[in-house]
Amino acid sequence: MIGRRRIASALASLGLWAVCAAFFMPVFWIFLAAFKTRAQILTIPPIWVFHPSLEGLRFMVERQAGAFWQYLLNSVMISALAVTIAVFVAYLAAFSLSRFKPAATDFMMFLLLSIRMVPGAAVVLPLFMMYRSLGWIGSRWAIVLFYAMFSLPFSLWILKGFLDGVSRRFDEAAMVDGASRFHVMFRVVLPQVKPGVVAALIFNMIFVWNEFLFDFILGGERVATIPVALAAGLYTSQGTDWQYIASLTLVYTAPLMVAIFFVQRHLLLGMTFGTVRGEV
Repeated sequence: MIGRRRIASALASLGLWAVCAAFFMPVFWIFLAAFKTRAQILTIPPIWVFHPSLEGLRFMVERQAGAFWQYLLNSVMISALAVTIAVFVAYLAAFSLSRFKPAATDFMMFLLLSIRMVPGAAVVLPLFMMYRSLGWIGSRWAIVLFYAMFSLPFSLWILKGFLDGVSRRFDEAAMVDGASRFHVMFRVVLPQVKPGVVAALIFNMIFVWNEFLFDFILGGERVATIPVALAAGLYTSQGTDWQYIASLTLVYTAPLMVAIFFVQRHLLLGMTFGTVRGEV
């Protein structure tokens, strides 16, 4: 019986690895293509063993008069600022809702999440008209403000779930000892919900890092991020530019994959919205 269970477990693990490999194969192929020459990329059948070349990466940096660095700077700066602002504001709001429980808290949370679930295509035109009337089209700070607003509801839901799992006794004990409300928020409670903060940061970073529609419509050329650059450079007069796509995809994807690998434990906990924690 034990032997059958081990065999069944091994087969299940093998099946899971096979599924993971099947899903990761396109990513693996595009990563390999980043180190191939243009001729090697288009060779049929595909070449799996070859001498790596940096030709594609050099071409990516030199293409469009070196605009790659501007795209990369915009992606990093907009993502980092928008997510940091969203998580900071969400933590303050989540602490207030969790500790003071104002009337209709559950209804407010429902409304916030409902707003986040609205498809982007349904709101991009009104937002474009509003941004144009305010003169915000092509403004980096206006894009940061928009992404921070769009990331706020999901961050609030994650952080409130974690804060609800932290007992008020910590707040009361600290305030009895003379601590201020801000000391309780940032020195007593915040360290206990660190996994939730990390999860909110990463989840929203993934969204902002990959977002294309709003940056393309509202940002313009000066605020274009890497997804916009990827779409703009997809085709040339000679057809699909696979060398440029592969190189840009590698540079664009690898940093986020590495970051997610190191914080995957927090992400797994964040997916449960803090419900795996009992009150402590």
